[in-house]
Amino acid sequence: MTLNELSSHLSQEFQKVYGRPPAWIAAAPGRVNVIGEHTDYNEGFVFPMAIERYTLMAAAPATGTQVRIRDVQGTHTATIDLSQPLKPAPKGSWHNYPMGVLAGFQALGLSLPGFDAMLHSTVPIGGGLSSSAALEVATATLLELITGRKLDPVEKALLCQKAEHDYAGMPCGIMDQFISVMGRKDHILLLDCRSRETQLVPMSDSSVALLVTNTNVKHELTGGEYAQRRAQCEEAARILGIPSLRHATAETVNGAMPKMSDVVYRRARHIVSEIERTVHAAEGVRASNWPTVGQLMYASHASLKDDYEVSCPELDAVVDIALNIGLKGGVYGCRMTGGGFGGCTVALVDSSRVQAISEQIATAYEKKTGIKPTLFESRPAAGASVIKG
Repeated sequence: MTLNELSSHLSQEFQKVYGRPPAWIAAAPGRVNVIGEHTDYNEGFVFPMAIERYTLMAAAPATGTQVRIRDVQGTHTATIDLSQPLKPAPKGSWHNYPMGVLAGFQALGLSLPGFDAMLHSTVPIGGGLSSSAALEVATATLLELITGRKLDPVEKALLCQKAEHDYAGMPCGIMDQFISVMGRKDHILLLDCRSRETQLVPMSDSSVALLVTNTNVKHELTGGEYAQRRAQCEEAARILGIPSLRHATAETVNGAMPKMSDVVYRRARHIVSEIERTVHAAEGVRASNWPTVGQLMYASHASLKDDYEVSCPELDAVVDIALNIGLKGGVYGCRMTGGGFGGCTVALVDSSRVQAISEQIATAYEKKTGIKPTLFESRPAAGASVIKG
């Protein structure tokens, strides 16, 4: 469904439940990171794009101080009382995301009225496509309409990131909220996580598209792998005497190899090489040099698998299938995307062959793993938008 079709459906459901039409409708997209994985907390570069999958939120004024929120199915409902100090609900509660954004607007000194809200999302949950940031940014865009206060885009993204840190308890980097706020149609965002500078890199060549494959597995990990990787990167930076691995080069990392454990050395090698690959990939997209971009994606996956050790057999299976299809079959490159241990891959493909490639990947993956994947293509989409209001 298009954004307008989704909006029309949401309006109808809102009218059925609340007995009046919504006064405001806002939307924000999920994202896929084309390249640049685990570089954000090392102050490196990331290269995400907004995808054509959205979270929409509709609302209408209500009397009193309560905010009532529910999804279109009615399976998730929450009531938040604005007359009381806002505090996080138990960890894992879905409404911590919008509640954190409400708290962020209150912290700006803005008076929030009561309202009824309904949300609808086509961003897959738990697939590493940033459904949480889409929900936060959709909420923030809605609150801009309700309060009449338009935030600076960076301020808005950071408010949403803080909501995720303080209310959802997830210490995420800045990439997800930045791309959901700042995405532009037919552009990929090159984000410098140190300076927070952004460059929109045009991808207007309609002969290529990004194909996302959700492996439909998420391995439950008990060893705090994310925190562990982060600590290993910080240890490498300490050994090198630098603030973060953004300041390192391949030469300095190799020179310090005798001082590092094998694991810490390989973590640092991934980060330094991934930052370099990300910058080169942005240059490749600018030049429409798709074979080069594809090779950088394959190299990124190999590094994430071997040096950073965040892949899994299912992600590797999709990348192997893509490699076998190859350039002759219309696949330029493929890699895991997101934190790892399951979730999605992203492939750069010939847009005229998306259907055939999707069928080949789906068939081969199910044969290899016994799991049905979910696939969809996307061109770079627009960031947060106002549909009504």
